[in-house]
Parts: sequence; structure tokens; C-alpha cells
Amino acid sequence: MDTVEVRGDAAGLDGLLREVRRQASRGAEPDVREVLDWLHRHTGAHVALVAEDRGTVESSTAGFPREIRRSLAPLLARLSGGQLAAAATQADGWNVHCEVLSVHESRPVLVAAARSVLSPEAIAVISHTGSVITLLRRAGDGERTWRGFQYKARQVRFAVLQALLVGEPTLARRMTTGAVPPLLEADRLRVYLLHCPPAHRDGIVRAYQDPSGYHGRDLLVHCPVFKEHLICLIADDADDRAADGSRGQAGGRGEGLRRLVRDNPGYALGVSGPHSLDTTAGAYGQAAHALAAARTTTGRVVSYQGQTPLDGVLPRRPALAWARDVLRPLDSLPTITVDITHMLMSMPRAAVARLLDLSRNTVTAHIRRAEQALGLDLADVRSRAAVHLALAVTSACTTPEADEQQPPTALDDLLRTERAAAWAQTFLRPLTATQQHTLQAWIDANADAQQAARHLGISRNTVRAHLRAAEAQLGRDLLTTGAGIHDIVHALHASATRSV
Repeated sequence: MDTVEVRGDAAGLDGLLREVRRQASRGAEPDVREVLDWLHRHTGAHVALVAEDRGTVESSTAGFPREIRRSLAPLLARLSGGQLAAAATQADGWNVHCEVLSVHESRPVLVAAARSVLSPEAIAVISHTGSVITLLRRAGDGERTWRGFQYKARQVRFAVLQALLVGEPTLARRMTTGAVPPLLEADRLRVYLLHCPPAHRDGIVRAYQDPSGYHGRDLLVHCPVFKEHLICLIADDADDRAADGSRGQAGGRGEGLRRLVRDNPGYALGVSGPHSLDTTAGAYGQAAHALAAARTTTGRVVSYQGQTPLDGVLPRRPALAWARDVLRPLDSLPTITVDITHMLMSMPRAAVARLLDLSRNTVTAHIRRAEQALGLDLADVRSRAAVHLALAVTSACTTPEADEQQPPTALDDLLRTERAAAWAQTFLRPLTATQQHTLQAWIDANADAQQAARHLGISRNTVRAHLRAAEAQLGRDLLTTGAGIHDIVHALHASATRSV
């Protein structure tokens, strides 16, 4: 009887190693069929990988005689069951060699079939190839496990960000019980908002990631709304400072992000001031404003240097009475509705939906409920600006309840005060008269650049160019998240009210 000989032993094994290296370098699922085809070319035998469940063929060479599976069924069962490690037999005129591949709990069988008797050299190559397939499959399992870990770690980081954005660090701790991010032990944090190509975000996140899936005491989170943004929550505790006053690990992370911007012309970075964990949303807003300015500056890195906010210059008791009167209807609404209303003040509703992993219809339903309670149209920029200011006043004021017998002061009266007028004058000072005129037309058009352009008799692109220039000069984000529009509304209103 003829014997199947191995062709070119040393060269052939080198070819198998090249195939392994090629597949390993791809970082994708192993292609067992390519290895089986190599084995067929090298030995002349037809080969299949048979799963333990009822002899299902996972992969095979084109000429493998599948009809022999029925005859081999008892032998395959013994092999898969662990009673045998290898066996040789004949089935339907084929000379068959079988070997078990042990891959964790599964025990697929490598089956080689030839019309001629398989030589000892051929059997040795089949055995070596089986070992290679085992290693490739284990590598594939490791790759899948690694990808699964990366996906879950990204989900956890995003969930922590969601909880912090709605002012719930305790909720973030409960969600991560057993693996609480060190960031949640910090007293304060800063938000570094990095603008970079979307394809670069994964590499940056992994460069800083530790085995726990976090980033030391920090968290780097893919922004689900703006694909070119990476939200970096950087711990900012006094304890992080060395004896010489220099920053410790947190400063190192921030410096690493600044270095990325210096080394990559397409990057930009906005940095917030320090915030407590439950005011992360405020830190994010500051970082967004700083990023808007950074994208047009030479260094492309800007730290938020905002002036005293409007809520800090209003007369405290009258302002608190007005704010509580505006927001009182929200007390009867579900927490999720209130949270969505808060978030709507600093980002579009589509962004709120993505951040909370809700449908846009669900978010719209909650907004309508809030609008009905407040008696306001939150699609109107002036209404949103009023609610935003009321929320800022109530979160900043710690004075006792105002006298409920006194009617609340109107917003116009609050903005007519000398300090509010001075705030508005300082805020608008960097702008030219033309830019202020464009901004007023834009506000009057409910932030519709096309409508403002028609009113002004200029192009939409010119309006947007004026708005981009105003972003840089005011340090406010107007066109990405739109979070800076509220200060524009109040500054223009205060200027107009004072001049009447």
C-alpha cells in the first residue's frame, strides 16, 4: 500500500511558523482553514477540525470526505470524552488519523484522511499542526477576553461619568462596589476636555489604562456625543502636591495631555477649574468653554479663567427668592426628569439622550413634562437661560429661606442692579460692536444662524465666523455644546435693561 510522505520537512515547518506569525500579527480571530490548507499541501491528506458536539465540522479542506463522520462517530465520541488522545483507523476506504485538541472545556478532534497510509513523518506534522491550532485558538480566546474586558471597562468608566454628571458620586460608588475607582476618593477633580481625531481616542485611553480598567486616580472616557472629544477626569487633591509645591501624579496626567497637544497639531485641550465630585457637570461646562477658546489660540491649550459668574453678583436674598419660585414646580417631578432638565441647560437634547443611554423620544417626553410644570418653552434660549441661572443661584446660595410673604423679584429687576450691569459690561468688553450686534441678532433668532443672517443681510457663514471669534474672545462655547449661550443672553439683557 502506498504511503503518504511529507514533502520538504524543514521548509514545510518553516512555512507553518510563517503562517502562525502572520495570523498572530493580524490580531484577529485565527483562520483555522488556512492552517488546514497548509497541512493538506504539506502531507497530501485531507483534514478537518471536528467539534465534540455530534461530530460537527468546524472547518475543513475542500476535499475532506465528510461522509466518513458517521463511521467515525463512536471513535470521535471516545476521543472527545477524554478516553483517548489519538487514534488511527480506516473508514470507507480512507486511512484516518485523529488527535484531540484540548482547548479549555472543549475537545475538538483534528481528523486527517488519506487514501494512502500516512507515514510517521506525516503523522508527526499532523500532531505539530494540531498543537499550533490549539495555541492559535487559545490566542483567539485571549484576544476575545481582552476585547471583552476593554468593552466592559469602557462601559464602567462611562457609567461613573454619568453618575458624576448628575451630581451622584455616591451612586457611582454603589455601581462599582468591589472595584471603586480611586477617583471617587478624591476631594476635587478637574475636567480636561481633549479634542483629537476620533481614531486616536482608543490609543490614548489604553496608553494610560491600568490593569483595573481605570487610569490610576483618573478616568478617561470617550465622549458619546462628540466623537472627537475625550473627557478626562483628573483628581485634583491638595494631597497630590509634593513638598516643593509641584503637582504629583494628577499633575503628571494633565502634563501628559498637554504634551499630546504640543506634539499633535490637530489636538486642542480645555481645562476646567477644580470642582467637588458632585459638581462635575460644572467642571465639564468650564472645560467645554476653555476648549472652544483653545481651538483658536496658538498653544491650543486653555485653562478656564472665567470671571465671577452672574449668580455670584446678584443680590442674594432676592435672587434666591426668584430662583426658588422659578424652580419650585420641579419638586413634584421624578428625579430623572429633573436630572434631564439640569443636563439640558448645558447640552443639546440629543447629547442628553446619548449620555444617559435613553432614546431621544424618552428624553423629549421628560422635557415636555418639565416644560408643563415650569410653564416655559425650553426650546427657547431665553427660557433656558432663566432656568440655568435659577439652578446656579439655588446651588450656590446657602442663605436661609426668603420671606415667603414678599413677592419674588422679577429677573429684569435683578439684572437692573449696578453689580449685574457691571458684570455684563465686563463680560461683553472683549467684543466689537459688530460682534455684539451679531450676537444680539442670533439670540433674537433663537440661536438660528440662518435666520440671524437673513435679518442682518449677511451670509450664514459670516454669522458663524463672528460666533467663532466671540467664542475665543469670551471663552464660552457657543456652537458645540451651546453651554455658553446663557451668559450671552443675560449679558445682553442686562446691558439693554440698564440702558432703558
